[in-house]
Amino acid sequence: MIPQLRDYQQRAIVMLYSWLARNAGNPCIVAPTGSGKSWIIAALCEDILRQWPDSRILILSHVKELLSQDADKIVQAWPDAPVGLYSAGLNHRDVDRITVAGIQSVWRRPKELGKVDLAIVDEAHLINHSDSGMYRSLLKDLKERNPLLRIVGLTATPYRLGHGLITEGENRIFDGLIEPVTIAELVAGGSLAPLRSKLPAKTLDVEGVHKRGGEYVESELQLAVDTDANNAEIVRETISRAGDRKAWLFFCTGVEHAFHMRDELRQAGIPTATVVGDTPAAERAEILENFKSGQLKALTNVDVLTTGFDYPGIDLLAMCRPTLSPGLYVQMAGRGMRVAEGKADCLVLDFAGNVAAHGPITSVAIPKRKRAAEKKPVRKCPECDEIVAANAKICPACGYEFPAPERKPQIMALHGRDDIMGIEPSEMELRGWFWSVQHSSRNGLPMLRVDYDSRDFVRSISVSEYLCLMHGGFAEQKGFKTLRYLMRCSGIAARYPDAMTLGVIKNEDELRELAQLMNEESRSPAKVYCVREGKYYRVVSREWKVVEANGDAAAELGPDGAGEAPAAGSAG
Repeated sequence: MIPQLRDYQQRAIVMLYSWLARNAGNPCIVAPTGSGKSWIIAALCEDILRQWPDSRILILSHVKELLSQDADKIVQAWPDAPVGLYSAGLNHRDVDRITVAGIQSVWRRPKELGKVDLAIVDEAHLINHSDSGMYRSLLKDLKERNPLLRIVGLTATPYRLGHGLITEGENRIFDGLIEPVTIAELVAGGSLAPLRSKLPAKTLDVEGVHKRGGEYVESELQLAVDTDANNAEIVRETISRAGDRKAWLFFCTGVEHAFHMRDELRQAGIPTATVVGDTPAAERAEILENFKSGQLKALTNVDVLTTGFDYPGIDLLAMCRPTLSPGLYVQMAGRGMRVAEGKADCLVLDFAGNVAAHGPITSVAIPKRKRAAEKKPVRKCPECDEIVAANAKICPACGYEFPAPERKPQIMALHGRDDIMGIEPSEMELRGWFWSVQHSSRNGLPMLRVDYDSRDFVRSISVSEYLCLMHGGFAEQKGFKTLRYLMRCSGIAARYPDAMTLGVIKNEDELRELAQLMNEESRSPAKVYCVREGKYYRVVSREWKVVEANGDAAAELGPDGAGEAPAAGSAG
């Protein structure tokens, strides 16, 4: 029988029923890698068929390992389950009230499946964004046979490269996301193992590698990355950092790269094998079994072990494949997050620079949708109303010079580009701060910018935040609340009380005067604490050094800028 569902797994089912009752479309459950999607599917199937025995459920996936997992979990949950497995790769072509099917095997055979009431798509982010592909073709045929068909997706990454969330776009299948639990919650609750990332000395150079479809061209990427020098350096550093870690998984850029990396590891005395797409099934099964038993210490692979491979013992990931896909990045990272006895965490060696490119896996930068080709970005000249290209620096009609666009601070790390979890706030010691005026790229309004400069002179790190004091509404209220807090803690509030009054700033000149005042007379925090959000950092708290009456130094931890500040005297 099925083990007791975890609270978030049960919550996923409850939230799904609630969504379906209130909406006519199709939802997608966002379940992080390692959260037990197969158990959610199994419990859902059993519950539906016990309540509505005549229902027919189809579970679709593209990887035979996922098909086996889903079918096995259903049988474990319900030994008498009416389940059939339809997959040419697994030598099964059985159809029942619950059918677990490989999309490659059934997309041209909708008639064999009969009427389907519920279609569950595992790894739903793989459905083509356009109105084409195997999944869409089959689902369209099933919908024609049963107009009441409901579709439920499951994925850890609800977005597609270059197309944004899977709930966006004219051809979307899914209309809403159900998020019963986060990675941070799973790690905190012990359901997932945390990742520890280290910024290696070697970062692979992809300068000059072209892009196609939003991703690096694979052939060019492999040529740029797969060199004897790169492979040797990666292996040397992996061995030096691995310590007593027992199961290493390498992600490579291509088949040749995977075999070359294998050879380099073997030459260094590391028992290693390689799994690629055309590895024979029997050989692949033997390799994976030897890896799990400890006979092999390392595996190298290409696009094979990113989904459907479930071995909790993996305690070292070597990312040797740069990618522009946040989904692929999260899938790779997820291979190391399964919990195993004696495993405290999984070390991630990011030779590819993926952590810096995409941010922590708890707050990955979601890819933006591409603009339609016919919608050329333009803007209007504020002087003569001429319509010009969005990137024009000077209006061709009147000569007006457009101000330089706002440059977002591309801060990759506080103490290195290696914060893959992004759960705990990072501490940054300061040498000072700098206040300036900058114009919003959205509406052109001036705002205060505060740059916090680190004592790390080597990396010259800076974290920035913005105070909107002339925007009106909530943004302005929040901006003045943060300003009042910063002025009080920096010791100048009592001298300039008028500057902290909501609405007192009337123009850009007054804003510049305020910035100058803060630069000349205020005292910066000693530390700030930041949480990474995508590529950037958000300041969550600050710490000032407070001089007590007896002259001793003490530390005072300030709250988020939106919170209340201590009295002015306490910071003076």
